[in-house]
Amino acid sequence: MLSPAMTLGSSVRAKGILQEMQARLPAALKKAISLEGNEITLAMPARDKKAFDAAARTVAGVMMEAETLPVIPREIQDILAIKTSERHRWLADGRLKSAGTRTVRLNGRARRITFHVFDPKVVEDLLDRGVVEEWRVEDAEVKAEKRQKAAYQRRLARSLKKKMKPGEKAGQKVDEGAADLRGWGEFDRDGFLR
Repeated sequence: MLSPAMTLGSSVRAKGILQEMQARLPAALKKAISLEGNEITLAMPARDKKAFDAAARTVAGVMMEAETLPVIPREIQDILAIKTSERHRWLADGRLKSAGTRTVRLNGRARRITFHVFDPKVVEDLLDRGVVEEWRVEDAEVKAEKRQKAAYQRRLARSLKKKMKPGEKAGQKVDEGAADLRGWGEFDRDGFLR
């Protein structure tokens, strides 16, 4: 039986613990273990007593360390009810602390992937404190501030464009004395003074 301390209330975490057990078992025994709800079941024929005892020891070992197994990305997303983009943003700005990285080879492929893992105690603390909602509010405020700044910049650019004199290019000031010179307009239009 997987306790709430092991799964942190997540069925995805429970499946991750099952996969960890399967990874430690010999290939022939991977199908002998199953998960239904929070119940782990190891079922084998009675004639395979030695193999069953070895598998039971492996499963018991994983159960002993299940509370300290690192939390992988899909599990933390399920536990904290966050999106992938939020996880990436909070990792990048340091609000979500990584406990390191893990590199795995995908089944049937030569490609390896590396991803961040998280300490289960830190994840439990984040869940208990409810900081996810605070972070979402902070993100919304930052986003609104950026929108206001961008809108101000657009208004400023439009007002500067309206104030320009005919023949003047955006972002370019016309020298008042030079504007009176004969042929200056053509010279300035060709852009030789950049």
